[in-house]
Amino acid sequence: MQALVFTAAGRVELREEPEPEAGADDVVVQVRASGICGSELHGFRTTTFRTPPLIMGHEFTGTAPDGTRVVINPLLSCGTCASCVINRPQVCRSRQLLGVTRAGGFAERVSVPRSSLHRLPDELSWSAGALIEPLANAVHAWTRVPDLPEEVAIIGAGPIGLACGLVARVRGVAVRMYETAPARRGVAETLGFTTCETLSATDEFEVIVDAVGSTGTREASTRHTAPGGTAIWLGLASDVAELAGNALVRGERSIAGSFAYRPGDFTAAVALAGSLDLGWATDIPLADAEATFYALAEGRNDIVKAVLVPPAMS
Repeated sequence: MQALVFTAAGRVELREEPEPEAGADDVVVQVRASGICGSELHGFRTTTFRTPPLIMGHEFTGTAPDGTRVVINPLLSCGTCASCVINRPQVCRSRQLLGVTRAGGFAERVSVPRSSLHRLPDELSWSAGALIEPLANAVHAWTRVPDLPEEVAIIGAGPIGLACGLVARVRGVAVRMYETAPARRGVAETLGFTTCETLSATDEFEVIVDAVGSTGTREASTRHTAPGGTAIWLGLASDVAELAGNALVRGERSIAGSFAYRPGDFTAAVALAGSLDLGWATDIPLADAEATFYALAEGRNDIVKAVLVPPAMS
């Protein structure tokens, strides 16, 4: 079968791979759509978290052996550690992630745990369904600040930022979105969000989301947080943060990291997805995966969400 494989630091290759084999608790899913995540576009440059050769891809839909349309929760936890026992499996120290610690969805077929399967709502296309995983991240992010104000700010109108905006709006919260790329601002505006290119000196919010994770956006998220407010960090673009520590202390500002989701967050995202506008993904044939991946990694930003689509089954 064909698969896009992470073969070395900074390199991916579209090549033939052996057919996956299902373990005792696994099933082989025929992949129908698999989203390219920003964490992959940044993370493939090193072998820190992913060991090549590896088929990446953790946002995907497909067909189960019995023909059921499914979306896959890629997060696997041990179930017995202290974090898992108190319902924090997303920070389980021995967690695994499809596409990171074992083969993922950038392929025609993939073996996944049977317990990871969720039925894909009938009203969703394959590509829209691939956005459920980013949507689950957004559902979880807002649990980090249970009492939301009337308006929030989101830095970055990529898939995670847009998903956070959609979930906030469902909860009755107004959203102001900040994005430097005109194409992404356009998508945000099409979805009905108020947008600006950058934060102004006087912008201040009780809650602000950094969906980018660069050094600059992390600094901006805390600088524009109101006293007593919270910056939620989801983005993983950089490992470096430069903060005005005294301003955090004197203003009692908080930073809340948000990683992945609990099982209930993923289930909630599946239930919510059918009521949202998730039609902003761009289908990319698997045959073009290598060229598209490199273009996105080098900064192409006119595609908000690239979704790899394997050849249809005969």
